[in-house]
Amino acid sequence: MAERVLTGAAVVAALLLCVARPAAPAAPGFHVRTFRFVDPSRTIRLPGGRRVPRPLVTVVRYPVAAGAHPLIVFGHGYALTPASYARLLNAWAEAGYVVAAPVFPLGSADAPGGPTEADLVNQPRDLSVVITSLLALDARANGVLAGRIDRTEIAVAGHSDGAETALAAAYDRRYRDPRIRAAIVMSGAIIPGMGPFPSGGPPLLAMQGTADTTNSPPTTSTYFALARRPKFLVWLLGASHLPPYTTQEPQLGVVERATIAFLDHYLEGRPLAAFEAAARRPGVTQLVADP
Repeated sequence: MAERVLTGAAVVAALLLCVARPAAPAAPGFHVRTFRFVDPSRTIRLPGGRRVPRPLVTVVRYPVAAGAHPLIVFGHGYALTPASYARLLNAWAEAGYVVAAPVFPLGSADAPGGPTEADLVNQPRDLSVVITSLLALDARANGVLAGRIDRTEIAVAGHSDGAETALAAAYDRRYRDPRIRAAIVMSGAIIPGMGPFPSGGPPLLAMQGTADTTNSPPTTSTYFALARRPKFLVWLLGASHLPPYTTQEPQLGVVERATIAFLDHYLEGRPLAAFEAAARRPGVTQLVADP
């Protein structure tokens, strides 16, 4: 379980190794700060053969408004970085969410020696480490994140390999983090060996381009059929793998509005009808709903 990932002395060690860069105003509604978390319980191997504690550089957007806000932890796709998804992450922060986007140390574009998909199985635990580290910072008496995170309202999201990561962190018995209360899986798939979806798992929002040739539509159809309700699937008609989550309009706007409305309902208790309205765009989307 996730609570074993970083507890007790390990939390202290990780936070002592956490370096925060100064906050910078990114937009009127939120700030951006970069933290360098380190998980001392795991290592990565550098190209020269040396092993170092697993680093998790994490870009955190947090609302300017005071008070506790829901947390979204986002996983980027293979050979990319969180910067690729800046517009979507900004939209979530503008909507009042704390948005944390770790750079996967061996799966990102900046990985030492180049990215490797073999490290995908280690990424679900990365999301749990980031959650634990941020909640520890939230609990500190002082600091920019003190009292900023609603500890009962945590979601994971991801795209491509990051979507597989989020799916595993939310539902896979090997990695499942029970603190997660909602999951958004964009053009994702199941990590082999996952097994059945758990009863009482968090609500699922799946999104998939019908013209995606990287993670093809059948991969999403397969895991969605296995998932327990409440679950929703937004087909992005004619869309490919990456553009609808980064730059392509009107798809990106639909993704922004639908994901925010989904989280607003399941984390904030707002009407589900707002999500269904945002997710239905004739000629652009097709919604499958099983609330």
